[in-house]
Amino acid sequence: MTSTSIGNVLRGGLAAGLILTFYGCGGGSGSTSVTPGGTQAQQSDISIVGSQPGVTPFISSVRIFGQSVSNVTSLTSTISPMPNSVSQPVNVTWSRAALSGSGYLQPNLINLPVFGLYAGYQNQVSFQLAFVDGSVQQLQYQISTEPYTDPTGVYLNPTIVKARAPGSNLGFNFFILKSLIGSPVIVDTDGQVRWVVPAVSTAAVYFANGQFVTGSGTSASVTLLQLDGTQPTLSPTDLPQPLLSMFSHNIDPGPSGLLAEFNGVDDLGSSIDDIVAEISPFSGQPPFQTFDMADILTAYMKNNGDNPSAFVRPGHDWFHVNASTYDPSDNSVIISSREDFLIKVNYSTHDIVWIFGDPTKYWYTFPSLRAKALTLDAGGDYPIGQHAVSITSDGYVMVFNDGLGSVNQPSGEPAGLSRSYSEVSAYSVNTAAMTAQNVWNFNYGQSIYSPICGSSYEAPGNTYLVDYATADNEAEARLVGLDANQNVVFDFQYASPSVCGAAWNAIPIPFENLQIVPQVRSR
Repeated sequence: MTSTSIGNVLRGGLAAGLILTFYGCGGGSGSTSVTPGGTQAQQSDISIVGSQPGVTPFISSVRIFGQSVSNVTSLTSTISPMPNSVSQPVNVTWSRAALSGSGYLQPNLINLPVFGLYAGYQNQVSFQLAFVDGSVQQLQYQISTEPYTDPTGVYLNPTIVKARAPGSNLGFNFFILKSLIGSPVIVDTDGQVRWVVPAVSTAAVYFANGQFVTGSGTSASVTLLQLDGTQPTLSPTDLPQPLLSMFSHNIDPGPSGLLAEFNGVDDLGSSIDDIVAEISPFSGQPPFQTFDMADILTAYMKNNGDNPSAFVRPGHDWFHVNASTYDPSDNSVIISSREDFLIKVNYSTHDIVWIFGDPTKYWYTFPSLRAKALTLDAGGDYPIGQHAVSITSDGYVMVFNDGLGSVNQPSGEPAGLSRSYSEVSAYSVNTAAMTAQNVWNFNYGQSIYSPICGSSYEAPGNTYLVDYATADNEAEARLVGLDANQNVVFDFQYASPSVCGAAWNAIPIPFENLQIVPQVRSR
């Protein structure tokens, strides 16, 4: 049946006040009931006329047709959970402008991407169409999906060390596993895979507003990856900054754009994992700020009586930046150096505010660096080999505290302490007193050691997602959910075919309430 004939059937059915039922492709079906007169929702001629499977069974494109599409202001899709699931439904709301900007809105037609489906299952999906007058039309639809064959052999069958129990309190229901063996993978807190696409090569990944921003591990090239599995024609885009040669590690939110880690070449020589830049992807602008730690530390140490050449060693992995975060409380950036310390620098001036790390390491032997060191007050654990620095809702500095001492210091110089376990550590910092307090740790009874990679991030309600990326002698990734009292809510284990391969970093994603608005391409 053509779009024109479908429209004629719709209009005829509405005039007669009938209940209309349509059956889509791929085993889907949909229905709605409409009453003549009244609100825009009651007068609507919109119905679902079919669907098309996406690039994997977790994605489908649903065709929503009718002249009343012109009055729709937003559209929400909700995927009902499987029986006995604890995770909340996938619930995604698109503004009209977002649908239009993404190319999903046409005259009388919305080609809506529905993602987060279960594979090999008859998914029950509801749609809520909001109209200009505030009324809402409800549509129901079934999407039957094919089973998924995981080419990695990793994500479909995790070992459930502890399943999430009904009634358990978590501020998230879904999370992204950043993979080195394929595309990012989205999993729910029942352990079900809910999204993946055919292999996409990425070094750095950031998710926001219904899409991934990915950075290349071989160039300073940025690419968008949308949840419908497509890559828009505007990407990839090369950053206009010769200093930046390739992405490395994380991408985190900055005050105006995104904070990303890079390799490159600067005036001191080859720069290996020691640059952070705040970028505006796809805007064509150079970075807003570039924090070249070799330059920053060289200038500071020279000005304060030290010889920086013994510490800053271009061509060597002397710093190994792996994450950064913006602190709006004092307009600063905290940068995580696996080899040395956490360091806070002023966003605008690049002046060093403080340095926080193991004082038995090599860096502490330099008086200029020692002068900026925070002292750990009232005991606790220093950050050692830490990853995934962030600021919590309580204002604490939080890290995944790997516990591995330095591995690239000059011969004979102190590598610092190493622990036999990893933990999540949160710190309250008093900049005026130059002290830090280890407010809390979660170390899982000192039972898991993840010496490299890994992450910990806060979700609503002071709950947390912890990723022990290289557990069990680097052979497993352990994903752990914690409630507000740091009780373990779930614990999933994935075999890792390479070091950090299965989940080098993991972040919560609000699939239970994802709001997609128009994209902002520039500052």
